[in-house]
Amino acid sequence: MDKKRIENAVSEILAGVGDDPTREGVVETPARVAKMYEEIFSSVGKPHFEDYKLFHIDDDPEMVLVQQIPFYSMCEHHLLPFFGVANVAYVPQDGVVIGLSKVPRLVDFAARKPGMQERITVDILNEMERMLHPAGVAVSLSARHMCMEMRGINKSNLYTYTSKFSGAFKEDRDLKKEFLRQTERK
Repeated sequence: MDKKRIENAVSEILAGVGDDPTREGVVETPARVAKMYEEIFSSVGKPHFEDYKLFHIDDDPEMVLVQQIPFYSMCEHHLLPFFGVANVAYVPQDGVVIGLSKVPRLVDFAARKPGMQERITVDILNEMERMLHPAGVAVSLSARHMCMEMRGINKSNLYTYTSKFSGAFKEDRDLKKEFLRQTERK
């Protein structure tokens, strides 16, 4: 990441909106934004999630679900935040399971680049399939988008829902219903 380039660009934006980039309140803003971008865009350029560990168990559970995982991302169209919760489930196959703490880390990985909620949903599912080769995966995201709340239609507290299902979750209606029941917003 080119922090100096980001700092220069932020200074230009401040000047472009009519502020004085040397003003006391914003003089350190370009460096702060560059440091922030380093964190919130930490997945840019990384094609796959690699921070995981697989384990073997004797019997496959019907479903493993990690729910209400908070995430934060940046809309690629306006560079404004969107945030919400993700639910990720899978049906293990051949006794292969993933460390539970790795599922929220995968959600963070998928969200830490400029993107779209729809793409994050699909990316999480694809990475779960790539790592585990499970019998099925289910992913749902529910999020608020500042590009709709702060600008444009200016409507607050709207939630956008996206989901993606594969394998057993696509084929077994009862399993899909159980996932949806377990992940209902309460």
